[in-house]
Amino acid sequence: MNDLPLGGLSAATFLRRHWQRAPLLVRRAVADFAGLIDLQGMIALACSDDCESRLILRQAGRWSLEHGPFDRARFRRLPARDWTLLVQGIERFLEPAHALLAKFSFIPHARLDDLMVSYAAPGGGVGPHFDSYDVFLLQGPGRRRWRIGRQRDLSLHPDLPLKILRRFQPQGTAVLDAGDMLYLPPQFAHDGIAVDACFTYSIGFRAPSHRELISEFLAFLEDRLQPQGRYADPGLSLQQAPAEIPAAMILRTGKVLRTIRWNRRDAVEFLGTWLTEPKNLVRFRPPVQPLSPAAFGRAAQARGVALAPASQMLHSGTQLFLNGEPARSTGSALRVLKKLADARALRGRDVPRSPQAGELLYQWYRHGYICLAA
Repeated sequence: MNDLPLGGLSAATFLRRHWQRAPLLVRRAVADFAGLIDLQGMIALACSDDCESRLILRQAGRWSLEHGPFDRARFRRLPARDWTLLVQGIERFLEPAHALLAKFSFIPHARLDDLMVSYAAPGGGVGPHFDSYDVFLLQGPGRRRWRIGRQRDLSLHPDLPLKILRRFQPQGTAVLDAGDMLYLPPQFAHDGIAVDACFTYSIGFRAPSHRELISEFLAFLEDRLQPQGRYADPGLSLQQAPAEIPAAMILRTGKVLRTIRWNRRDAVEFLGTWLTEPKNLVRFRPPVQPLSPAAFGRAAQARGVALAPASQMLHSGTQLFLNGEPARSTGSALRVLKKLADARALRGRDVPRSPQAGELLYQWYRHGYICLAA
């Protein structure tokens, strides 16, 4: 699945014309796409406690929202229509999901959030809404009718469990069959209704708010700064108003705050560790009977290695980041480990033989971050 799902557009043309600018409808973006998971597989994930899932129903014009994990009996009580099951982050559980995501590698991995799959019974949907991030909506088996529009009024219905637009004004409609895809920029309103029972795969991209970036970066700096000293004010002057903040205190505090410094290296390490930090429900499974370092090295060079489905790996310069943990490498080993991050796998003949790289790979293997290729 390495061909681009852009209907004949080059990646450069798509980025110039559409990315964060204008929607794009692509017929047969992924030819013969039969999906990656069936309803029973989705239910199994929705019933597990390490997967984020939601169940949305619309009955008699009223919306309801339930969060997983669910009991299987809940799905036996559902009506014949007007409900939707959503399962987040299926790439953490299904290796084939990464082959699908690889088709979107013209967008940096650092921007990718996750792959969500939704199953909708006939009439099912989540209501007219908008997202604050870019999304590719790839249709699996079944058909869904989308209404879309560049919405100016983003006010929401009050007192609903979902963020549903109060005054949705669609400007276009399209019915998507299996393999068709709709790209939507941020804040482009859309409403998808299942024509018949259908699956939709949503490739979403991370778009943190400036507030979130600043808050997370300050928390990152807090762990690294080691300021010395404590506030003191010898020679404190008598003041007439005891509730007034002393001017000298303001000056001293400003002087302390001006000692906060950061540079490009801090920004790189912050982004690398933060963007690859596993989400709350992610669990890694270390090998039950791990090989010795020497045996692992021989096996890796014979079979190759691959990132675990839940692993996230990025790189910048000589720095590597895997699941929130930084590492460094140099030379040919660095080039190969960057290839592991980009392609999520290494052939046996490409596995570096240097002691430094071998130690890193073995450490990641013991943590369950990587595994031997099948």
